[in-house]
Amino acid sequence: MENMEDGKKKKGVTCYLLYCITTAVIGSLQFGYNTGVINAPEQKLRRFFQNVSMDRYGDPFSSGTNTMVWSFAVAIFSVGGMVGSLSVGVMVDRFGRRKSMLLANVLALLGGTLMGLSSLCKSFEMVIIGRLVIGVFCGLCTGLTPMYVGELAPTHLRGAFGTLHQLGVVIGILVAQVFGLEFLLGSDSLWPLLLSLTAIPAVVQSIMLPFCPESPRYLLISLNQEEEARKALVRLRGCEDVSDDIQEMKEEGMKMAMEKKVTIPELFRSPAYRQPIIIAIILQLSQQLSGINAVFYYSTGIFDTAGVTQPIYATIGAGVVNTLFTVVSLFLVERAGRRTLHLIGLAGMAVSALLMTISLSLVKTNPSLSYMAIVAVFAFVASFEMGPGPIPWFIVAELFSQGPRPAAMAVAGCSNWTANFLVGLGFPKLEVGSSSSSYPSHYRHLCICIKINLQASKLNGIGTIIRPKHQTDFTA
Repeated sequence: MENMEDGKKKKGVTCYLLYCITTAVIGSLQFGYNTGVINAPEQKLRRFFQNVSMDRYGDPFSSGTNTMVWSFAVAIFSVGGMVGSLSVGVMVDRFGRRKSMLLANVLALLGGTLMGLSSLCKSFEMVIIGRLVIGVFCGLCTGLTPMYVGELAPTHLRGAFGTLHQLGVVIGILVAQVFGLEFLLGSDSLWPLLLSLTAIPAVVQSIMLPFCPESPRYLLISLNQEEEARKALVRLRGCEDVSDDIQEMKEEGMKMAMEKKVTIPELFRSPAYRQPIIIAIILQLSQQLSGINAVFYYSTGIFDTAGVTQPIYATIGAGVVNTLFTVVSLFLVERAGRRTLHLIGLAGMAVSALLMTISLSLVKTNPSLSYMAIVAVFAFVASFEMGPGPIPWFIVAELFSQGPRPAAMAVAGCSNWTANFLVGLGFPKLEVGSSSSSYPSHYRHLCICIKINLQASKLNGIGTIIRPKHQTDFTA
């Protein structure tokens, strides 16, 4: 009898569910592609900026001005991400999950068009504005995709399915690195096409989304459409008996009915939400302030500093490692637990950052240390994908129930993008001032913060929140 019950609980992975999850994760791939695409054509874009300046003013940008414009073009992506992430809650409450993803694709088409036409129009401003628009789109994706995936996934697979968001991100980064090779699309004439390719996945997702259901949780809890939610669940689970899912959502809806609508300020004022939102923010900061996006944005330059003769291929190697270890974490997250994987990843990144710092500092006097630098970067990326990469994105949906979830996703996403912006804007200046060697050195402090604040090893329930023992409004 117990085995039958277990079998019943483990039902739910159908081809239709995988189709819907894959469709949503195209947004994650977009985020990864636009994070990594700016790296390979760096020198071509810098020359383009110089040429535009020469054509307009008869004088090229100075080295410092060119670096500033380049840094701004990289970092403005994160400013857009902040705006997009803060808009997630408003969009999903008004349009629902599926329609919000459809509307967001309009921004991808607009941003891709602006960047694709920038060379023809001889306007570096179009690159910057295009990156801003794409940033808004990606900011929406970082909230919409984990939310939709988490609300469609069966309870026992939410962690593994949640990792698929990060898998989509790293595949997008790898695709951008490969397409950015000079003999493909990374040349002086084809880099506009490289930047504009982001429009293609947007079109593909827009075609696929109408065949996906709206989130059953949104249908039942927000719209009170039980029959529509039941139909969606029957298709997603592949069986007629979805009473457990319906009952779980009804119980969550009853809890929500006793709560007033949660706004962003209330997340910090209410004792019931304060600790979980602090945990969510610290997790996002641990992800970005680790310097991982400095590796994604500027890895070619880092490998060049390390004396690698073909740095772009080393960058692609890092992308392959990135993807492989994301797949590894997909299988480990439900077995090892969130907290364990996150702390192992943080420790591995701290050690790798130290080795990276040493090797990049001494490589000019000892060229053989270039190999150590490559290994350190690969280990840094691998450790990141063991926990700090995927876990912060989906754990926010697990920490909060349906009511506060949109506001919490917005706050967590904005925290992530703010840190992303600081890394993207500050790393080139830090690289000049410290020979590319000191940016990861603060990492051990974040390890301490995570250990103090992340108190549960496994958070399987979608409405489960870590609470101190004396507070019983949300229990593990």
